[in-house]
Amino acid sequence: MLCLTEFGRTAAENGTKGTDHGTGGAMIYGGGALNGGRVLGDWPGLAEADLYNRRDLMPTRDVRAYPAWVMHDLLGISRRVIELSIFPGLEMGSNPGIVA
Repeated sequence: MLCLTEFGRTAAENGTKGTDHGTGGAMIYGGGALNGGRVLGDWPGLAEADLYNRRDLMPTRDVRAYPAWVMHDLLGISRRVIELSIFPGLEMGSNPGIVA
């Protein structure tokens, strides 16, 4: 099971002391075929210089890459088909090793 979103909130407050829609996201995954018990991803930091446009968490990977690697490793779908047809424009990058 994969549950993920690309929805995030800005790291910096707006003019009314709230936050706006921003980059970032989260994924929770589980199941017998998956390697669990760890946190995946890179942490760019929250210093102003580390933020995207000085207000958003810096994106470090396309969120679609994680389900793409599960489709590749668990279902045997070729990387080419995933990158060209299922998720057009995706560059899967290195395998995060989600599938056991």
